[in-house]
Amino acid sequence: MSEQNTPRKRRGSGRATIHDVARLAEVGSITASRYFSDPSRVGQERSARIAAAAKQLAYVPNMVAGGLASSHGRVVGMVIPNISGPIFAPTIQSFSDTLNRHGYQLLLASSYFSAKQEESAVRAFLGWSPAALVVTGRFHNRTTEKLLATAGIPVVETWDYAPRRKPIQVGYSNHAVGEQAARYLVKKGYRRIAFVQNSLAGDLSAVDRSDGYAAVMREHGLEPHIYVPTAAAPFDAGRQAMEALSLANGSGKRPPPADAIIFANDNLAAGALLSGQRAGLRMPEQCAIVGFGDYAFSSLLLPSLTTIRPPGREIGEIAALRILEQLGVLPAPEGDTRLNLLECELIERESA
Repeated sequence: MSEQNTPRKRRGSGRATIHDVARLAEVGSITASRYFSDPSRVGQERSARIAAAAKQLAYVPNMVAGGLASSHGRVVGMVIPNISGPIFAPTIQSFSDTLNRHGYQLLLASSYFSAKQEESAVRAFLGWSPAALVVTGRFHNRTTEKLLATAGIPVVETWDYAPRRKPIQVGYSNHAVGEQAARYLVKKGYRRIAFVQNSLAGDLSAVDRSDGYAAVMREHGLEPHIYVPTAAAPFDAGRQAMEALSLANGSGKRPPPADAIIFANDNLAAGALLSGQRAGLRMPEQCAIVGFGDYAFSSLLLPSLTTIRPPGREIGEIAALRILEQLGVLPAPEGDTRLNLLECELIERESA
């Protein structure tokens, strides 16, 4: 491509068009458009020319215009509870990587465990006509439920498993996770086992886990004790829980100290562990601790944190595959792909 063949941008416009790219690459506009929508349908030599032209012109495809024929763009919206939460990072990355390999992009929003913020994010995404939508969990308000039911696009619920629901499910049973943690501690001989909730009231998946814990406790004739901290910061909430549950002296109206505590996430567990250390508590001899999430720091704590590892990366990859199958980008496998039940793994370390 010579300099004299470089198309001039229209006066008053600072942005190159698909026609500019096609002329510079010496291909038809339909071929150039096909390259940006599905590169595998364009030959290698022409693809290279189109890519070079797009780079030279700093061309950015108009994804909305490109999706007009199907009324949807090539983006997928995802709403998660907390963008900064390390537990969701593997899901976001694997989901995005899988979409990218097939020409789709991820748009991300955070609800911060607020049903109202989730509704706002879903409404905003639908206004941009995404190809599909992913939400976290099954707990939505009535308006969001209606928006999802009438979206007219593939909808996937992740990080949960509710087989009676209509959307595609990719996740695990939070109730079973609570059971798993409680059975592990009971088997090791602990009897005064408490469960610490997230101080964020909207974390209903953690409530599911506490229900599973309570069921196992009652099954063994033990009294469940669920504690909800009030501190907003996770480490402070963990410290608050440890002080209330295990550093109690058992006098007066206070219950005997817990000999094991299950936490809604590893941040809470870490705050409790550090608080216990400062108070001279021997762990796990005086109090065992189990977290949830297997965050990057969990194996580095002293003692290292026993926790339950969710299948975060697998959730993201499978959710993306289900969407691509629904969109016809990938062939649909045989059988029912609506339900995708995964397992969580208990990681036994030093704290329990």
